[in-house]
Amino acid sequence: MAGKGVKKKGITVSKDDDFSGWYSELVQKAELADLRYNIKGFVCYMPWAVMSIKKMFAAYEKKLESYGHLPLIMPSLIPESNFHLEAKHVEGFTPEVFWVTEAGDGKKKFEERLALRPTSETALYKMFSLWIQSYNDLPFKRYQSGSVWRYESKMTRPFFRGREFHWIEAHNVFATLAEAEAQIIEDMKITHEMIGDEFAVPIIFFERPKWDMFPGAVKTHAADALTASGKVIQLPSTHLLGTNFSKPFDVSFVDKDGKKKYGYITCYGPAISRIYGAMIAIHGDDTGLVLPFELAPLQVVIVPILFDKTKDMVLSECERIEKMLSGSGYSVKVDARDDKSPGEKFSEWEMKGVPVRIEVGPKDVEKGQAVIVTRHDSNKEFVKKDDIEKTVLDISKKFTGQLKEKQAKNFDGRLIDCETFSELEKAVADNNMVRCGFCSMELPGEACADAIKDKTGAEVRGKRVGKEDKKFAKCVVCGKPAKETVYVAKSY
Repeated sequence: MAGKGVKKKGITVSKDDDFSGWYSELVQKAELADLRYNIKGFVCYMPWAVMSIKKMFAAYEKKLESYGHLPLIMPSLIPESNFHLEAKHVEGFTPEVFWVTEAGDGKKKFEERLALRPTSETALYKMFSLWIQSYNDLPFKRYQSGSVWRYESKMTRPFFRGREFHWIEAHNVFATLAEAEAQIIEDMKITHEMIGDEFAVPIIFFERPKWDMFPGAVKTHAADALTASGKVIQLPSTHLLGTNFSKPFDVSFVDKDGKKKYGYITCYGPAISRIYGAMIAIHGDDTGLVLPFELAPLQVVIVPILFDKTKDMVLSECERIEKMLSGSGYSVKVDARDDKSPGEKFSEWEMKGVPVRIEVGPKDVEKGQAVIVTRHDSNKEFVKKDDIEKTVLDISKKFTGQLKEKQAKNFDGRLIDCETFSELEKAVADNNMVRCGFCSMELPGEACADAIKDKTGAEVRGKRVGKEDKKFAKCVVCGKPAKETVYVAKSY
C-alpha cells in the first residue's frame, strides 16, 4: 500500500511502508542500473549513477593521496598458490572465488587455477616483497581503484550486494605495530571525512567481534550505515593484519641495525558502489533521488514556462541564467523540451535528484525574478534576477550539511537501548539498531551472537570505536556479567 504523499508519477510505494519495493523502483525510475544482464549478480550501471560514482572515486582518491597514498594498477588474476600462503585468508575467501581454468578454444588448460581477485592482499604482497627492501622504503602506502569479484550466495541487490563491485583498496606497510595502529585510526578519520561529511551518510565505526573479522586479520574495524529497512550496510572496513601476511609473503626490510624484520601491514577498502547504494537509500524520498550537491550529475536545472508569444523572451532569460551559473562552475541545463509539460519536467528532475530547480515564466521575466526550488526540503522562493547567483551559492554551501544533519537525527532516533532479550527482539522487529550488554567479543561470545541471529535475524556488529557512554550490567542473551556494550542489527 502506498504511503501518504506518494506521487503517482514518482515512486508508487512509500519508503517507510516498503523499503525494498521503494528501493527497486528508485533504481529503475531514476535510471541508475539495469538488472537484465544475463549473468546473475552482475549489473549494468547506467549513466546517471556512473556520473556520481566517478565523482565519488575522484574525491576519495584525492583524499587518500593527500594522506600519502600512491596509486597502483594491479592484475585482476591471482594464482591459486598465492592464496594458500595465508591459511585463514584462503579458508575465508575460497568459497567466494571465481576461477579461470582455461583459455582459447578450451583446449588450453592452465596448470594452476587463476582467481578473479576477490581482494588483492595475495597479489599485492607478492610484489611488496620485491618493492620493499630497506627501512628507507617505509612507510609504504599504496592504493588501487577497480573491481573485485565474489561469488555472493545471498540475495543480490544493485549497489548494495552483487558479484562484482567497484571499490578502492589501500594497503600499507610499516616498521612498527604502533605505526600500523595509527594507520587504522587514520583510515577511520578518512572515512568520517568522506562518508560522513562529503557524502552526508551517518556511520558508526565498530570493532568487529573475533568471529566476524576479515580472514587473516588481527583486528577489523568497520563502518555501518543504517537504512530505513532497519538493516545496516557495511561501508569501509580497515584491518590490522600485523605480520600475518608479511611473514608468509616475506614482506620484510633491513632495519637500521642491519637486521631483517617483517613489516606490519594494514588494509582499507571503501567500496564506492556500495557507498553509492547506501547514499541513495538513506537520502532518497518518496519522490525519488536526493543527492549531495557536489555529487549530483546535474546541479541546477532551469525549466522555462513556455507560451508561443513569449517563448523567445523566456528562453533568452533562461540561457542568460545558464551562462551565468555555468561560469560560476555549476553543472546547469535548460530543459527546453517541447514534448513535456513543466509539471512532467519537475517530476522527472525531482526523481533524478537535481538539487536546484529554477523556474522562469513570462511573468517572472517581466518582474525581473525567477522561482528557485531546492530538492531536499522542497523550499520555494521568488528571487530577484540579480540575486540568483548568490542564492544558488548559498544553497550549494548549505545543501550537503543539511542532509547530514537530517540523517544524523534519523540515525540517533532509531538506536534503542535494550536490557532484555525480549526488548531486543521487539526493537529489531521494529526496524531499529539495538545497543545492549554482551558477555564477550572473544570466541566464547559467539554462541550468544548465534542465538540472537537465530531468533531475530540480526547480528552483533561489534563495540563502538571511541568513547561509549552506556554500560549494561548483564549480557542480553545469557545473563552473565556484561564485559562489553555492543550493537545489534540486521544487515545486507
